[in-house]
Amino acid sequence: MSNEIGYTPQAEERPAVTVDVVIFSLFEGALRALLVKRKSPPFAGQWAIPGGFVHLNESLEDAAARKLAEETGVTDVYSEQLFTFGDIGRDPRTRVITVAYFALIPYTAIEHHPGKHESATEWFKFDAMPELAFDHAEIVDYAHQRLRYKLEYTAVGFQLLPDEFTLTQLQRAYEIVLNEPLDKRNFRRKILVADIIEETGAKTSEGEGRPAKLYRYRTDSVTEVKTRRLFP
Repeated sequence: MSNEIGYTPQAEERPAVTVDVVIFSLFEGALRALLVKRKSPPFAGQWAIPGGFVHLNESLEDAAARKLAEETGVTDVYSEQLFTFGDIGRDPRTRVITVAYFALIPYTAIEHHPGKHESATEWFKFDAMPELAFDHAEIVDYAHQRLRYKLEYTAVGFQLLPDEFTLTQLQRAYEIVLNEPLDKRNFRRKILVADIIEETGAKTSEGEGRPAKLYRYRTDSVTEVKTRRLFP
């Protein structure tokens, strides 16, 4: 049944909608993204970022959370809507619009495994990515830009760390993502003045030096903290 302006939804051509999720983690001294190897055409045997079609009975956020859970085994992680990619020829099967997300997950929390549409999963360094299916290289680049930008004005970098961390680990995380060295004294002074972390009372050994204090992110601190002041 058509409405007053003569629009009949069933008669109209409509694009399919997918979600794609760039999953970042930090380990072995590098920022890495989780990729999956596709089983079926198009781009069979090629690496891609995790994603899939949105079900009729779920929101975009629920679809992204479902894909995260399927690929990482984690259900409670930081994720954020990134951008909508809708070039006409981005998927050779049909007209597909994808809503991209990015997620930050501590490496120790992940139990990734291939889903039913993938033959393998693997972590790749951001600066050593293989050729990606669809327009996923563009999506990964955009996600990395967003992550670097978020580090400038939010406390999002803590999402890449374990619950407890040393100041050395924290500084190294920022240096890896920003791809620039940070002055140790300035970084430590400014991160402590920002009042967004607190001591746990425990210590850990960092090499041959004296034990280092362990810290945790203060969940009662202001999320949108101006962390740009951390950098020289």
